[in-house]
Amino acid sequence: MAYTAFTRAGFRTFRDNNRGGPVHMLNLIKLRPLADYGDEPPHNGGPVTGAEAYAAYGRESAPVLARLGARIVWRGRLEQVLIGPDDEAWDVCFIAEYPSSAGFADMVFDPQYRTAMRHRQAAVADSRLIRLNPLAHGTTFNDPED
Repeated sequence: MAYTAFTRAGFRTFRDNNRGGPVHMLNLIKLRPLADYGDEPPHNGGPVTGAEAYAAYGRESAPVLARLGARIVWRGRLEQVLIGPDDEAWDVCFIAEYPSSAGFADMVFDPQYRTAMRHRQAAVADSRLIRLNPLAHGTTFNDPED
């Protein structure tokens, strides 16, 4: 089963978790070989790769993130799955930081962001979006005091 959007119930739970402080969102994205814009082709009218469509999403959504105080705090490129399914591969991996859960929700409802979302939906074959509570850097993996 592919996951490309959150559910209403999942988003409601996200918004209800208003713990205060920044929110980190781990994004794992598998791109389509060719973007699927359905009946509405991209502006240039020709075929567009999933990577090109996702890049358009990034360009168009970046001003919204900046305006809302969000930023990318980590980016990486998957090299190997050492523990997990061998066939699980992610083309885009990053962590975005939002000033609060309300900041993320504001982005989702922003008209400029909603316009950019058409590129994301066309580009993404599968994804994971995982909310994280950032903790202080430390020297252990799991300090019970955190």
